[in-house]
Amino acid sequence: MPSFYERRILPRLLTCACTSSPIMKQRAKIVPLASGRVLELGIGMGLNLALYDADKVESVAGVDPAAELRALAQAAPRDPRLAVSVVEGTAEALPFPDASFDSIVCTFTLCSVQAPATALAEARRVLKPGGRFLFCEHGLAPDADVAKWQRRVEPIWKRLAGGCHLTRPVAGTIAASGFSIQNLETFYLPKTPKIAGWNEWGVAIA
Repeated sequence: MPSFYERRILPRLLTCACTSSPIMKQRAKIVPLASGRVLELGIGMGLNLALYDADKVESVAGVDPAAELRALAQAAPRDPRLAVSVVEGTAEALPFPDASFDSIVCTFTLCSVQAPATALAEARRVLKPGGRFLFCEHGLAPDADVAKWQRRVEPIWKRLAGGCHLTRPVAGTIAASGFSIQNLETFYLPKTPKIAGWNEWGVAIA
């Protein structure tokens, strides 16, 4: 059973962190690229729902293991034309048949899944051949000094931030899982501590 911290305090902390201006600007670069039947991994509080283009998206299925976050996602603002379903589940064991989706959106999620390689294998399974994996993630910085501090801080960071890791490679892990990365951009998020600010975003094809 989730602790009081996980049920009452962590969602508020995540809301503050995940709705910062730099992070919302990054979301807005990726989410509108989705089309067709869309799966959102780790839909969380539903922060991306208002960013989907309802003229291009047939439906959005969001999956998340946390009941408190799923409730927030159900109530999150979105275009009224957008068909949205929010279901219980994990990225490592998606409750969907093979080749179900045209696009998968994954924003600031791979940092906290238990097994990134398994989650990405599941993403490939439920994507149609040629489907797009749209990602925007923070992870291991390329600068040695920053990476050193990421490794030092990560043990306590994970406990406070709901299992979020600072040192997971992003694009390399996606490519190693069999995706073909079509475009990739990187930078440090402005107004964000560097240990949490290295950001990689782009499009990969199943």
